[in-house]
Amino acid sequence: MTNRKSFQWCSLFLTAFAVWLILLPGAWAAEKKEILIGAPLSLTGILAMDGEEQGWAYEQAVNDVNKSGGIFVKELGKKLPVKLIVADDESTSGKAAAAVEKLIKIDKVDLLLSTHSTPLVLPTCVTAEKYKKYYHATTIWPPLWQEQKFKWSSVLFFTPMQGSEVPFEIWKSLPESERPKNVALLMEDSIDGQAFGGCFRDSAKKYGYTFALDEPWAVGAKDYSSQILKAKAKNVDAILIFGSPQDSITLVRQMKEMGLNARYLHGWKGTWTSEFWQALGKDAQYVMLDGFWSEDYPYPGAKELGQRYTTKYKKQSVSTGLYYGLAQILWQAIEKAGSLDSAKVRAAVAGGEFKGTVMGDVKYDQDGIALFNSTGNQWWEGKQRLVYPAVESGWKLKMAPPWDKR
Repeated sequence: MTNRKSFQWCSLFLTAFAVWLILLPGAWAAEKKEILIGAPLSLTGILAMDGEEQGWAYEQAVNDVNKSGGIFVKELGKKLPVKLIVADDESTSGKAAAAVEKLIKIDKVDLLLSTHSTPLVLPTCVTAEKYKKYYHATTIWPPLWQEQKFKWSSVLFFTPMQGSEVPFEIWKSLPESERPKNVALLMEDSIDGQAFGGCFRDSAKKYGYTFALDEPWAVGAKDYSSQILKAKAKNVDAILIFGSPQDSITLVRQMKEMGLNARYLHGWKGTWTSEFWQALGKDAQYVMLDGFWSEDYPYPGAKELGQRYTTKYKKQSVSTGLYYGLAQILWQAIEKAGSLDSAKVRAAVAGGEFKGTVMGDVKYDQDGIALFNSTGNQWWEGKQRLVYPAVESGWKLKMAPPWDKR
């Protein structure tokens, strides 16, 4: 008798459990009111300026998709609005990992958008891997990301090799008589600087150049007269630099003071910021800078996004489109997956093609890597003019005259 009652109770429990499983998705769908997207951002610390720009781009992408009614999630049978939840990574690696952990465990986000720069993106990818939460990443060198064999993230960026080829491609487009003859390479004495420097050396060989001067560039130094004197002695007419905004400003000031007349100066990391122009004024004229994107791109929404940014901040951006486009890709991936499940969304990104973004049509390989070309821009009258890649009716490179002729 006891066994028979136990069997009946067991059967009743299993039946109720089965019914609960059947009804659960519908109940969850009715309860789910928004898509929670987490983003660790540098709101404070040395990368706060980057974090503000990145956060603005994400907010614009969220506002725009919500204006269109949100994102359709097939498994839930309805469109949902997107809510962005931000956590400050304080511009440090340890805090970046903690920010992602908070977003996942406390804020219960569905998916994640990237922070900025390799030292922060790498640990956040590791944390996403730990919790099996999909992390839509950028601004990390793809070869480094690929070495980690991550399964819960993807990356949209350019390779350091492609970035190092930009000045050589620009020079190749010039008449031979106008091309630089004696080039100096000054790379920040850091892990990134050393790695990037190696790529510049490989590119120089590929394009038939030999550096007249190749030296490490001390971080935070106040006196670069040694490098400047050596450059003058070797008749350097072009300089490639990788360093912080402040170090780049110091170098240009001392170049002028000591009369180093380089016809072509191209900077990475430090020359693209508006602070560079504000500090130097017309002395920043002719300086080349790197970038991730341009409002001059002939892609849907690129010009309008750039104008929005300029209206708010009274300056231009060479990176906003990358972050906005990253979010656009994630919105499309959710619809393709028909789900908010991290594994399904990641599977939709790997090998997927995403059309009509402000970055153009973007295609990921099966590992989850999508590449684009770094840009080359030139400061002119306070504006960042796109030189490379060339666009129709675009800006033409201007070589710098001697300081006393400007």
